[in-house]
Amino acid sequence: QGQLVESGGGSVQAGGSLRLSCAASGDTSSIACIAWFRQAPGKQREGVGAICTNGRTAYADSVQGRFTISQDNAKNTVTLEMNSLKPDDTAMYYCAAGRYVQWLRVLFRGHYDYWGQGTQVTVSS
Repeated sequence: QGQLVESGGGSVQAGGSLRLSCAASGDTSSIACIAWFRQAPGKQREGVGAICTNGRTAYADSVQGRFTISQDNAKNTVTLEMNSLKPDDTAMYYCAAGRYVQWLRVLFRGHYDYWGQGTQVTVSS
């Protein structure tokens, strides 16, 4: 099993941008997909987007067109580029790695085996 470390969170005004990074270490060869999830206070953790080893990406409807996930295999890093941020995007953001992920349910949290510690994103109006 490997480890994941998120970075890049912070505070921004509505309409602004942030870039989050997820650095993977350890047994990265077994990872099929890395996904980003978020959890706001009092709400359930929800999938934001995911990228798999074949390069396919998937996004939640709420962020489609605003967020972009990319991967740098040489650096074992996945990046979440967030644009046109809204106050509703305020949450703790987590990246997670899954070894066996069904594509049709790629944003299902139960598919992911280990998680990072999270990074806070706050968007003010």
